[in-house]
Amino acid sequence: MTTSLFDLHGKVALVTGGYKGLGLAMATGLGEAGAKILLNGRKENAVNKACEALNAKGVDACAAIFDVTDYDNLQACIDELVMTHGGIDILINNAGIIAREPLKSMPVNEFQRIVDTDLTAPFAVAQAVYRHMKVQGHGKIINICSMMSELGRDGVGAYAAAKGGLKMLTRNLATEWARDGIQVNGIGPGYFATDITAPIRVDGHPFNEFIINRTPTGRWGDPSELKGTAVFLASKASDFVNGQVVYVDGGILATIGKPSNEV
Repeated sequence: MTTSLFDLHGKVALVTGGYKGLGLAMATGLGEAGAKILLNGRKENAVNKACEALNAKGVDACAAIFDVTDYDNLQACIDELVMTHGGIDILINNAGIIAREPLKSMPVNEFQRIVDTDLTAPFAVAQAVYRHMKVQGHGKIINICSMMSELGRDGVGAYAAAKGGLKMLTRNLATEWARDGIQVNGIGPGYFATDITAPIRVDGHPFNEFIINRTPTGRWGDPSELKGTAVFLASKASDFVNGQVVYVDGGILATIGKPSNEV
């Protein structure tokens, strides 16, 4: 095996919701491997700022401003990106939202809003990109799933339902599109140290203690630790990997209960 298996020079990668957090970390990894990055988001100033930060690191990054839930205009947005940049070889479906509310009191329209963004939008974006990937004869689609694709947890039922559906969507897209030279896989991040989780990662916070004690590695993940998996699934190295979800979670899903320090 040589490093050329992971070389992404000459490839164009679209990362939805890629201007911050885990999406930006994965976009950075693909860019460092040589890919041209199309950063998507609705907030033009924030996306442009992220592109400037990537450019300063030597990564070729451009803004792709559109709403992944604007289904009527989605195909036109993708078509324009393909025309401008010569194609899309890699798609990371990362854009997502979460609402913390018990299912017994969650309004149906709020449940639908979560499903629209976390499940329907990844399908719609993948379908729009597929039409170009099929003509190219190759493509890599990476859906960002979650540990909630496998587990339930109080207060995030809508999110878990959408992410569980995204896991099965990944498998079905892989099944239908494999003969077009397209691999569709997923990444299931565990608990990572981001700006969003900063308030609950302080010493003494119950959830911080829970995550540290529940994770066999005994810590939160660093966003940069998603880069390798993203590059692998986006590269030639994964050409015979299809329909899989790789969980990058420090071992949480591998065990039950609190890991022991005893030998």
